Amino acid sequence: MTTFPRLAATALLVGLVAGCTNASGSVGAGQSAAMAGGEPIVQKPATVDNNVYTVEQLAEKVGCKPKIQVNAKELRTGFCKTQDGEFFVNTFATQAGKDAWMDTAPEYNPHLVGNRWTVLSSRKVLDALKERLHGELHLKDHRTKQMQTNG
Repeated sequence: MTTFPRLAATALLVGLVAGCTNASGSVGAGQSAAMAGGEPIVQKPATVDNNVYTVEQLAEKVGCKPKIQVNAKELRTGFCKTQDGEFFVNTFATQAGKDAWMDTAPEYNPHLVGNRWTVLSSRKVLDALKERLHGELHLKDHRTKQMQTNG
């Protein structure tokens, strides 16, 4: 299985698990940027955007027409391919749903995080997208003290 179909399958599985889990005890989304080993886990955007967006609205901001992979009430996931690269856009019905997803998010990849949304891809792609999406760049798995980047 190639990387992006594997990411899509993981996003679907994580979304389903997130709907059944309780996000308690771990540092998660919505909390201040923590330090792990002296390095910031989160890079905050220059401009904070607290609007709630759909997968399509987020994709449009970066010039993409998403291919919807998951279309559930509590989680929607779209795949995008642009000049910046390939990535997955996830939106959540509630902040609690996003927080639960963040607690079980893929540890092997950095991700951008916003108000009830995440974008998964390589660090290079996320760096290209973060200014247009105004998301926090999560470089490390918030449950560990080791770098968790790929690409």
